[in-house]
Amino acid sequence: NRRFQSCVAMRPIEYIQAVRIEQAKRLLELGDVTIKSLAEQVGYDDISSFTRLFKRATELTPKEYQDKFSR
Repeated sequence: NRRFQSCVAMRPIEYIQAVRIEQAKRLLELGDVTIKSLAEQVGYDDISSFTRLFKRATELTPKEYQDKFSR
């Protein structure tokens, strides 16, 4: 855990969340995906938790992000 944190400057759970959020952003940019299926695809069972973490990371809800950046 300390070795990981010294290499990537964040705790393992924070790294996993960041990777999941980046994957979610890519999927949202592709367009037509529901937030429920998106949350499940990136490893979240609870949509509320996913939405809260996504908004904390991007300052937008998943739907707002999709509307702004989808192709």
